[in-house]
This record gives sequence, C-alpha cells and structure tokens, in this order.
Amino acid sequence: MIGIVDYNMGNLASVINAFAKVGAPARVESDPSKLIGYDKLILPGVGAFGDAMEHLSSNGMDEAVIGFAASGKPLLGICLGMQLLFESSEEFGSHTGLRLIPGKVAAFDESRFDHPLKVPHMGWNELFVQKNTPLFGSLPKDFYLYFVHSYHAVCDDRYAIGKTHYGYEFVSAVQKENIYGIQPHPEKSHNNGLKIIENFSKL
Repeated sequence: MIGIVDYNMGNLASVINAFAKVGAPARVESDPSKLIGYDKLILPGVGAFGDAMEHLSSNGMDEAVIGFAASGKPLLGICLGMQLLFESSEEFGSHTGLRLIPGKVAAFDESRFDHPLKVPHMGWNELFVQKNTPLFGSLPKDFYLYFVHSYHAVCDDRYAIGKTHYGYEFVSAVQKENIYGIQPHPEKSHNNGLKIIENFSKL
C-alpha cells in the first residue's frame, strides 16, 4: 500500500486519482505512527515551505517521514514536498527542512534570466533526464511536465536526475538512494506524469 502524507497543505484528490488511474492503491494518512506501515510514501504539498514544516512538526509527522526514509523504502516528494526534502529554504525567511538530501531551496534569481520571464514559473516545460533512474523508466530523455513554483532546489549534481530551463537551468528532480523528489506535478501532467506515478508504484 502507498501512503500519501496528509499535513493540511494542499488538495490531495488529484494525487489519489492519479494513483487510481495506474491501478496502484493509495491511502491518505494523517497519523504519523502509521507511516512506517506503508510500502511506499508520497510527500505532496502546495504553499509555503515554513508553513509546511510547521504543520509537519506540530504532531511529529516530520520525524515520521524521516524515519520512513531511513527504512530504505521508496519516498517521493512532489512540488513543495520535494523542496521539504532539503536542508533549508530561503522562502519568506530562513527555514530548516527535513534534511534528507543535502542542498537548499532558493528563489528564482531574475537577474540571471536570459530574457524577461514571469515568476512563478507556471505551465508546461521540459524536464531533461540527467541519469538513468527507475522513476523515469520508459520515458524519453526529455519530456514535458506541468510546473507551478517560485523557488527551486540548489544541490550537487550527484543528486540531480532531472533539470529544466526557465531563465537558467535548475534542478527539477532529485534522487538520493530510496528518496526521490520532483518539482513539477506528475498528477497534473497527463500521460508523462502518470508514467512517473506508475514507475514509482512499481519500485
């Protein structure tokens, strides 16, 4: 069974529906003590990093997610959920993350843009695969997914399994052993996104 972490940060219906479409049973879980019982875990999220960490820590869900990651079972962070995997974020101040992947989350630096662009980065854009990973199995070396975000990961290339260009190149998907993260929304990305969800369900 796949667990979807519920910590009051975003609508989970589209994530549940996406797993149902690929025939993978998934259940929303709000009890930290029950996370370790799942075979795989999804950490979704929409909103601000600091608020998300506050919600996670209010009932020990942060430690439960960290414990799940330490078990070696697959964990996937989506959008804000991916950002929470890192050590810190600069969004509205300085905030400590789950520290599961070395690196930080920073705002788009518009001074580096090669031409004027709007932030947030919103809409369809290409993800360029950097490494062989089961998460992207049967997908081409570059494919389109749906993005909505104003902040992005900054980390060592050894953790980057996907990059995207918006003003400049940034890391849009990561992996450290059993821990995966993807900045775009696979549950909103039609067939390409459903393939990612199917691949994760089969890990």
